[in-house]
Amino acid sequence: MRLKNKVALITGGAGGIGRETALLFAREGARVVIADVEDRGGKRLAGRIKRGGGEAVYCRADVSRDGDCAGMVEAAEAAFGALHVLFNNAGVMLADDGGAVDTSEAVWDATLAVNLKGVFLGCKHGIPALRRAGGGAVINTASFVALMGAATPQLAYTASKGGVVALTRELAVIHARENIRVNALCPGPLRTELLMKVLNTSRKRQRRLVHIPMGRFGEAREIARAALYLASDESSFVTGAEFVVDGGITAAYVTPEPARPRKA
Repeated sequence: MRLKNKVALITGGAGGIGRETALLFAREGARVVIADVEDRGGKRLAGRIKRGGGEAVYCRADVSRDGDCAGMVEAAEAAFGALHVLFNNAGVMLADDGGAVDTSEAVWDATLAVNLKGVFLGCKHGIPALRRAGGGAVINTASFVALMGAATPQLAYTASKGGVVALTRELAVIHARENIRVNALCPGPLRTELLMKVLNTSRKRQRRLVHIPMGRFGEAREIARAALYLASDESSFVTGAEFVVDGGITAAYVTPEPARPRKA
């Protein structure tokens, strides 16, 4: 088991990537704390893991609130005695998110409160717990749009995920000598409820699909497998990385920096 004797806290754990990751981490031996605002789904998932022979608890946490983030870390240590893996995965993608001209301040604030501030608060309270455990792994969910522009305007979302990548790099450097690794997981477009609500017509979905070399949306379970690698000791020399799992979209559209001419 790749996460035997590890305690993992997953925000946004009741659905999508979080749900698939919680199930996979539990199968790999982790004791799992599911943090979310979806009480019914979170409790049901914790029960499913326990019925399958694993260990899990649900903790209600709005990651945009400092007290909730402190509470979810406290819950992890109270339930299982330590914290080894922090997966800051909770995120929102709002339907009214567009370009700079037509995105409201309210949409901007709501998006950054969860997607960026939530990661900051998770790290603020989670990293001290990782220190107490002797080290561990932080995984922050970013996105391929942090590395390139989105085909469909979603400025607040893109900016928030760019911030997650920048935050991840800096924390990786700060904590590298403390046996704490910090990496950004950058999924491509996924066939999750979150994205499908935004791409709510076949035209919108096809516009996104045409840019993906593999010609399909990714699945949440595929991102969970990437998270498992970043959480496990198999990635022990990986920190500050933008771990891209996107069906080839950034390879097709992101232009590499040109080679610099050597001085004579």
